[in-house]
Amino acid sequence: MGNIAILTDSTAYLPAEFCERHDVHVAPLSVIFDGKSFREAVDITTEAFYDRIEAGNLPTTSQPSIGETIELIERLPNEVTDVIAITLSSGISGTYQSMIALNDMVDVNVHAFDSEISCMPQAFLVEEAIHLRDAGASAQEIMAHLEKMRELIRAYFVVDDLDHLQRGGRLSAAQALVGSFLQIKPVLHFQDRMIVPFEKIRTYKKAVRRIEEMMEQSIQGDGTGYCIGIIHANCPERQAEEIASMKQKFPQAHVTGGHFGPVIGTHLGPGAIGITWYRREW
Repeated sequence: MGNIAILTDSTAYLPAEFCERHDVHVAPLSVIFDGKSFREAVDITTEAFYDRIEAGNLPTTSQPSIGETIELIERLPNEVTDVIAITLSSGISGTYQSMIALNDMVDVNVHAFDSEISCMPQAFLVEEAIHLRDAGASAQEIMAHLEKMRELIRAYFVVDDLDHLQRGGRLSAAQALVGSFLQIKPVLHFQDRMIVPFEKIRTYKKAVRRIEEMMEQSIQGDGTGYCIGIIHANCPERQAEEIASMKQKFPQAHVTGGHFGPVIGTHLGPGAIGITWYRREW
C-alpha cells in the first residue's frame, strides 16, 4: 500500500474483490426503511433493495457514519500518511464535507475529492487514483490528476419513472406530473454537482438513443483508449442490450457494466439506465 491509502464511498459500487485486490477502502452510505438503517453492500444487497422498492417501500438515504469512517482510517497500516478520499457529488450528499472534517479527527492527512457525480464515473476516478498511487505519485499529484480527469468524464442517464426524482427533490411535483402525462423521459446529467435535466425527450428509447448519439459524436473511430460504462437499475436486460450495441460500435473500447445500488437507486428508481465514457491515458 505504501504511504497513500485510497478511500471511496459505497456509491462507486466497486466489486468487493476489486477493492480487496487494489487496497481500496469503502465507507458505506445507508438507506433507511421505516426508521431502520441499512448500509449498502453490508446490511442490504442491491437485489433486496429493489425487492423492497417494487413492493412499494420508499426509503431515505444517509451519508457514512463519521465514527465508522474514523475507525476505518485508524485501522490503516502505520506507514499510511495520506488518504485520498473520493466521494459522490457534494450536491446530493454531505459525504464530501464529512471527509474534509475528518482532518481534525485523525492522525493522517485526508485529501477529500468531490467527484461531482457518482457510480461508475466515480469508480473511474478511483481507478485513476489507483494507477497513480501504484506508479509512485504523491498525494498532491494524484489530486491534481483527478481534477483534470473529472472534467473529461461524460455521463448521462434516463429514468423509467419521474416520481422517484420528484420525491427526492430533484424535480418539482408539477414537472413530474406533466412529464409522466406526456411520456417525457428527460436525459439527465450532473451539473454544478446536482442531478438536472439535460434534454427533454419523448419516450425512453429515444432518450437512450440521444445519449448514444452524443457518445458517437464524442468518441472517434473504433473506441481505442476509451472506457465505456453501462449502468442499470434492476434492468439487466436493457443493460445487456446496450453493452452489446456499444461493443459492436466501438470494438476497441473497454466496455463494462455497473449498477445503481440502493442509495442512488433511491433517487432514480428501477428501470434507469446510465451511459458514461472517457478516454483513459494509460
